[in-house]
Amino acid sequence: MTAKSPHELIQLLSEIEQRSLARQAALPELEEAHQYWEGMIFSLGEMRLIAPLNEVAEILHFPSDVTFVPGTHAWVKGVANVRGSLLPIIDLQLFLGGKPVMTGRECRVLVVKHQGLFSGLLVKSVLGMRHFSQENQLDYSISGGGLLEKFVKTAFEYEGEKCPVFSMFALAESTEFQMAAL
Repeated sequence: MTAKSPHELIQLLSEIEQRSLARQAALPELEEAHQYWEGMIFSLGEMRLIAPLNEVAEILHFPSDVTFVPGTHAWVKGVANVRGSLLPIIDLQLFLGGKPVMTGRECRVLVVKHQGLFSGLLVKSVLGMRHFSQENQLDYSISGGGLLEKFVKTAFEYEGEKCPVFSMFALAESTEFQMAAL
């Protein structure tokens, strides 16, 4: 192999580049990135609601040993020892003015931790976590919905119905919720 001059090497590299560019496969077009919102779908009575995923610390089965706390509202089911911490259990459906949740295999406790508040919200069932396109977010208000309307400002469509987004953090900050004592 004969030594090439720097000028010849540059010319050779330029030719290789031109051939490579002529044969390269086209890059895929950049698709628009969609923004997704994540939520936990749960049910209260016959209504489906969505809790923002970042507001649900964990999901538990209804604890077997819940201790009644005297001098509290009926919606306070009691307290349970969960891994060494006392967790107040609140019947969310009863708190919002509905009938008590029937405890059974499907009921769950959604744990909320917010600004020093640690509480478990008893719900009828949890249907799972879903991703919702931000484009499908709807303004939503519940008129005459009692306390529920304080905690719902938006909704998403799920299986053909509008599901309100229930803010656990707004609930935790509300004075009605913080005043569990009679």
